[in-house]
Amino acid sequence: MKKYWPTILDYLLIVVAALIQALSLRLFFIPANLASGGVSGISQLINHFTGWPIGLMILLGNIPLFVLGWRFLGGARFAVRTALAVFILSAFTDLLVQSSLFAPNGAGTRLINDLQGDIFLNALYGAIVSGVGYGLVYRARGTSGGSDILARILSHYRGVPMSTSYLVVDTAVILGAGFVFGWKAALYAMIALYVSGLVAESTLEGGGTVRTAIIVTSEPAAIFARVLEEMERGVTILEGTGAYTGAGRPVLYCVVSRAEVATLKAIVQEVDPRAFMVIGVAHEALGEGFRPLKT
Repeated sequence: MKKYWPTILDYLLIVVAALIQALSLRLFFIPANLASGGVSGISQLINHFTGWPIGLMILLGNIPLFVLGWRFLGGARFAVRTALAVFILSAFTDLLVQSSLFAPNGAGTRLINDLQGDIFLNALYGAIVSGVGYGLVYRARGTSGGSDILARILSHYRGVPMSTSYLVVDTAVILGAGFVFGWKAALYAMIALYVSGLVAESTLEGGGTVRTAIIVTSEPAAIFARVLEEMERGVTILEGTGAYTGAGRPVLYCVVSRAEVATLKAIVQEVDPRAFMVIGVAHEALGEGFRPLKT
């Protein structure tokens, strides 16, 4: 049973993520006529003209993309996880409106009424909520179907960031929605898609953004001794060669939190004012002194 527990947790996470995405549709995007891109956005457009259930349209529209994902994104494992995510999202999208949450005095109905006419807040809240849902699905090694599949393919095979992938894949849907819901709504929908992509990346990678430092110095021993003692951070010594002089010089490499950058810079400045230092950004640091190394 223990070896199946991580997979069970992934499936539970997918269910929670699908519920969150459905809430973003019902609470923010649909009431404000914000086509949220991809299959769900197309489903909103179809619903506008035909009245057909949005959840059912999401389910049907994902079938061809599901086949594409099977081919490029992991076969059977992808199929099970994506099928679960799409089915739960479709079901929740249609069933939520029948729940007590959306009753005349329900919390969802009150929230919709409070935000009625404020397209900016609907776009902002919808982007944040849906982005969390997308990120949780990715953490569970699945997708929510629709443009998620195409975005994952672009990210995996072309190295395109998730936020950019969303923007590229969903632009056509947003432009189509502009003719139906108006260009103001289309502009806010595009902003919402970009923000949701950023939130999805943050949810997927966590809030552990750290700083990396590369230090070229003639006083390596004094610097790493103070870093070890005062900051309790590890330092790696690399061998470097100056291209101009041809002389060898040690290079220090260390990873610190954002709050520790000022302390590190002060140490280097005090020990060796002539040192050369580069501060970089890393999305995540795993291992001793940081988050545990796990999938």
